[in-house]
Formats: sequence, C-alpha cells, structure tokens
Amino acid sequence: MVNKLKCVVVDDEPLAREVLTKYVEVVDYLELAATCENALELNQVLESEKIDIIFLDIEMPLMTGLDFLQLKSDLPIVILTTAFSNYALDGFQFDVMDYLLKPITFNRFFKAVSKANEYYNLKNNSQGQSKENIEEEPYFFIKCESKYEKIFANRILFVKSMQNYVLIHTDVGNYMTLLPLKTVEENLDSKEFIKVHKSYLVAISKIETMESHELLIESHRIPIGRSFRENVHERVLKNKVLKKD
Repeated sequence: MVNKLKCVVVDDEPLAREVLTKYVEVVDYLELAATCENALELNQVLESEKIDIIFLDIEMPLMTGLDFLQLKSDLPIVILTTAFSNYALDGFQFDVMDYLLKPITFNRFFKAVSKANEYYNLKNNSQGQSKENIEEEPYFFIKCESKYEKIFANRILFVKSMQNYVLIHTDVGNYMTLLPLKTVEENLDSKEFIKVHKSYLVAISKIETMESHELLIESHRIPIGRSFRENVHERVLKNKVLKKD
C-alpha cells in the first residue's frame, strides 16, 4: 500500500488551485487534504490535522505566503508557487523544499513532489534506524533561521556562494546559511568534492555532463572558472574516460 502524503493547496486564484488540485490527484503517493484561499485558512487546517506538504502561493491578500512562513515554525514540507521569479532567494531563506514558477507544468510539479517524497521517506526511515547506523554517514549542522539542520555529505549536489551566505543544494532540499564557502569546503572530503569556480563547490560523483566551460548536475548548469578548468578536467575525467584501443 502506497503511503500517501497529505497536501494542502493555498492560493487566492481559483484557476491556480484547480491546476494544482488536478496534479495532486494523479500522483499516487499524494492525497489532497484541503484547498485554501489564504494563509488564515491554512492556519486553521494545520491546527486541525497533520499535513505533509503545503503548496503555498506568495502573493495573497491579508497575509503573503512569505509573511506566513516568517510567523510560523515547525511547518511541514513547503513548496512555494508564484508568478514572480524575484521571490526565489527569499523563499529559500525559509528552507522551502522547492519554488514553482507559474504557469506550472506537470513535469516541473512532479519533479518537486518527487523530491519532497524522497525527503519524507528519508527522514522517516532515518528515525527508525539505530543511532550507530545514522552516525556512520558524515554530516554537519548548519543554522537556518532559528533552527539547526543536519546535512549529510552524501546528499549534497553542490554548494553555491552568495556573498556572505551559501546555498547548499541537496537531493532532498536546499538550505541557506550565513557561512563562507571556505568553511563548508573544509568540512567536506576533498576526495569527494571539488571547487570548480570561486563561487561553486560540487560533488564529483553527482556530475552528469561536463564541457570545457560548464558542467551539469541534474538541471543545474554550473560554470567552470577559467583558472579551475585544468584541475577540474584532470580530477573528474582521470581514469574514467573509455578510449578506443
């Protein structure tokens, strides 16, 4: 039996609620628990039942989605939905799972909920493991707003420096924290991670495609700095390229 994640769709636009409702209904591990027109209705739902995923619009009357995130703590998985791309950085500061830009395609929706489902299963499976098994995997904690998040090194795709902050992209979510890139780099195995640009640190095993000036990890195109290219190509490709005899 499929373990269903209970979802709430929050948007003041009826058409937007309808689109997401239809998407939820066709994914076998999702279950629609409620739809809400504003953050106040969402608050009532959260107080009355356990919710696993919130699809939260940003621009809403009475209270914006970001205002709601700022006021509430211990929320379930949050996936932001909006027509405005300029909110992306603000959204990740609240440790949201993903950010869907309207009009939302099913492919993009499915990618977001797949990530949410994997994160949910990983979190719940970890709770059932013995302490000894959990401690075997290298990890560190970072401070995200008012809480500390455990980051497992083997889940990291890449780390991006953003002035005084770093954005850590993992295969189960994204995390922003007030740290220099160098501090994160010092806490990761240099055999597993490589700096490819002054602003990017990537997991070598997660690289899918590489060109002279950039590489691809999932849907992310990451630049390779000119001064880093020789070292990156040597370390990533060394002894791994098949050649004709």
